[in-house]
Amino acid sequence: MNILTYATLFTAITLEVIGTSFLQRSEQFTRLGPTLIMALSYAASFYFLSLVLRTMPLGIAYAIWSGLGIVLVSLIGLVLFGQKLDLAAVIGLGLIVAGVVVVNLFSNSVTH
Repeated sequence: MNILTYATLFTAITLEVIGTSFLQRSEQFTRLGPTLIMALSYAASFYFLSLVLRTMPLGIAYAIWSGLGIVLVSLIGLVLFGQKLDLAAVIGLGLIVAGVVVVNLFSNSVTH
């Protein structure tokens, strides 16, 4: 797996996190600006994810994309939206990160 694949995946994750953050700001699609940013971010995110699938299996790419997305969105919820994380949430998020690390460091499934 080359660095470009991971950079593209990180771009997809970042765009998905931006889209999800603007989903919160769209107030159930009642605010046009945030709704448009959300839609464009999601579309671009899926485009970059599709590029990753040229060299990384779907299950692995999606596990990394969704796992890191969950953690980053939780942190944004905490910092930007004042949403609290209890101990169980922090432990669960830590397990998600641990799972992503294990898959990337120890699994032979990461490459096609």
